Amino acid sequence: MADAVAAALRDGKHLVAEAGTGVGKSFAYLVPVILAVAGEHGEDCKENGRDSKEVQGPKRLKKIVVSTHTISLQEQLLHKDLPLLNAVIPLECTAVLVKGRHNYLSLRRLDAALSRAGSLFGSEEELEQLRAVRDWSKSTKDGSLSDLSFRPTGSVWDEAASDSGNCLGKKCPTYKECFYYQARRRVFNAQILVVNHALFFSDLALRRAGASILPKYDAVIFDEAHTLEAVAGDHLGIRVSSGQVQYILNKLYNDRANKGLLVHHRCGEEQRQTLRCSQLADDFFRDVHNWMGAQQQTNGRVHMPEIVGNSLSPALEELAAMLRHRSSNIKDEAQRQDFVSAYERLMTLAGEIEVWRTHEIPEAVYWVETSPSRRSRPHIKLEAAPIDVGPTLRKELFEATHSVILTSATLSVGRQGSFEFFKSRIGLTQAGGIRLGSPFDFHRQAKLILVDGMPDPTADREQFDARCVALIRRYVARTDGRAFVLFTSYEMMRRAAGDLTPWLVQQDLALYSQADGMPRHEMLQRFKTNPRSVLFGADSFWQGVDVPGEALQNVIITKLPFSVPDQPLLQARLEAIRKRGGNPFMEYQVPEAAIRLKQGFGRLIRSQLDRGIVVLLDPRVRTKRYGQILLDSLPQCEVVIEPA
Repeated sequence: MADAVAAALRDGKHLVAEAGTGVGKSFAYLVPVILAVAGEHGEDCKENGRDSKEVQGPKRLKKIVVSTHTISLQEQLLHKDLPLLNAVIPLECTAVLVKGRHNYLSLRRLDAALSRAGSLFGSEEELEQLRAVRDWSKSTKDGSLSDLSFRPTGSVWDEAASDSGNCLGKKCPTYKECFYYQARRRVFNAQILVVNHALFFSDLALRRAGASILPKYDAVIFDEAHTLEAVAGDHLGIRVSSGQVQYILNKLYNDRANKGLLVHHRCGEEQRQTLRCSQLADDFFRDVHNWMGAQQQTNGRVHMPEIVGNSLSPALEELAAMLRHRSSNIKDEAQRQDFVSAYERLMTLAGEIEVWRTHEIPEAVYWVETSPSRRSRPHIKLEAAPIDVGPTLRKELFEATHSVILTSATLSVGRQGSFEFFKSRIGLTQAGGIRLGSPFDFHRQAKLILVDGMPDPTADREQFDARCVALIRRYVARTDGRAFVLFTSYEMMRRAAGDLTPWLVQQDLALYSQADGMPRHEMLQRFKTNPRSVLFGADSFWQGVDVPGEALQNVIITKLPFSVPDQPLLQARLEAIRKRGGNPFMEYQVPEAAIRLKQGFGRLIRSQLDRGIVVLLDPRVRTKRYGQILLDSLPQCEVVIEPA
C-alpha cells in the first residue's frame, strides 16, 4: 500500500486503497507523505553518513492534507503515529491539527463580553462560565476549546470565540497574542495538515465562493473515506433552522430578559425591528409547518419552490442595514465590528432562507424536518443538498488537486472487491485501485452465524421482531454478555430493550442502550470496564468503534442495514438512478448496505488476539438473490447455520 501511495503522489494520480483493520493504513500513507514533503526526489534517506532502508522518495510536495472522519483517528495520527515515524525517519517535517476558527478564544472579544456581561447574559450560570473562561485564558497554551476543562454553553462561547466576521486583524490590540492567528501561522508553515472531513468540505464550499480555511495544498489523503459522500452532501447544501434565526435575534435583543447587544448600546429603533423580525420568523416557520401538515407524504420533501411567502428575509435585510448604518456612527473600532458582524450574519441568514424557498441550487433536493422543542412551537429545520455530489467533487477536488488518496477498510463490494459503487458516488472516474486483505485470521478468530427459519422482516415485521428478542437472549447468554447488538432503527431498539430488561435483570447483565440518550463515549467506557454487559447501538455504533480484547466477543446484527428509502435525499438519489434507466436497489441500496454490513462485522475483530461470533438474524441474506453479494463482501470465515 505504501508503494501504491508513493507512486500516486509521485505521478500525480488518484488512488483508492482498501485495507482491512490491522494492516497499518496510517503508516502506509504517512511514510510516503513524509517522504513527499520532506525528502528530495530520487534521493534515499541518509542518517549519520549511512544509507537507511532504501525507499525511493516521491516527488517533493510542499503541503499535504490528511483528512479523517473521527477525532479518535486524528488523535492517533498526531500523538502516536507521526511522532513515532518522525523518530525513525531521518527527515525533518512538521504536522499540525487544523481546527475551525470558532474553536479558538478571542482575547479581545472575551474582554468585551466581560465588560458588558450584565447586558448580555440573563443567568448566573452564564456569568460564572464567562469568569471561568477568563481565568482559563491566563494559563491556556493554545486557547482552543479542547484545552478547556468544561464545555461552556453556546451563548457564552459565541461571545468569546474567534469570529471571522468580528475580527480586527492586525488592528486588534491583542493580535500578537491571538490564539487563532498563532495557530494559523503554524498551519501555513506546516507541511502536513491533519483535518476532519467536515472542515475539509467546509473549506471546499468556501473555495467555490472565493474564500478558504486551508492554505493551498498539493495532495489530500482521505482516511475513513467511506463517509465522503455523506459529509460532502452536508456541506455543499443549505441548513437553516427556526432556532438558529431566533438565537441570532436574541443575541441582538432579548425583550424578556432585556439583554443583548442593542440593549448595551441603547438602540431603541433597532430593538423594535428585531422584535418585528422575531414575529415574522414565527409566522414564516409556522407557515412552513402548516404546509407540511397539509401534505399527504410525511417525509417533509419539498418538490416545488415558493411553498410559502417570505416577509422574513426582507425584514432581516432591513435590520441588517440599520445595524450597518449604526456602525458608521460608532468611533470605537472594536464595538463597531460587533455591528458589522451582526450585519453579515443577518444578510447570510436572509439569503439562505430565500435560496431554500426559491430552490436556487440546481440539481438539489429540498426538505423540511421538524422536532419537538421546549417552546409550544416545534423546531423547524430547512435543508437542501445536492442529489449527486460527484460533479462538484470531480471539478473542485479531483481535477484541481495533484493527487487524492482515498482509503478505508470498507470501500469495495462483492467477492471481487469492486470499487465501482464508491467511485461513482463521489465522481471519481479515473483512479488506481488496490485492495489489501487483513493480517487477521478470520477463519480461526471469527464465526458467522446465520439463522434458519426467521420470519421475513418486510412481510411479517411483528413476528420477526418477536423472534429477534428471543434470539438476542439466546446469543447474549452464549457469551455471558460481552455483546454489541446493532439495530437499524431506534423504535426496534426501544422495544427490544423493554422486552429483554426482565431477563437481563435475572441474569445480572448490564444494558447500555443508545436509545436512553447516554453519550456514546460514556456507553463505550462503561461497556469496556464491565465485562458482563450488553450494548444496544444504532447508526454511529456500526462504524468507528474500537473495543479490542475480551470485552467484546459477540456482535448481533438484527437487520440488514438498508437505508430508509423515504428519506428525502436518498429518495431523490434513487429517483435519479431510475430516471437514467438504472436499477436503484441493485445499483445503490445493495452496495451501500454491503459496505455498512462490513462495517458492522468489523466491530468484532480488532486485533490478532480477538475471538468471537457475528450473528446475523435477518433471513434475507439467504432467501434473496442479493444476499450473496452481501455475504461475499464480508471477510471469509467459518459460516454456521443454526435453527431459529
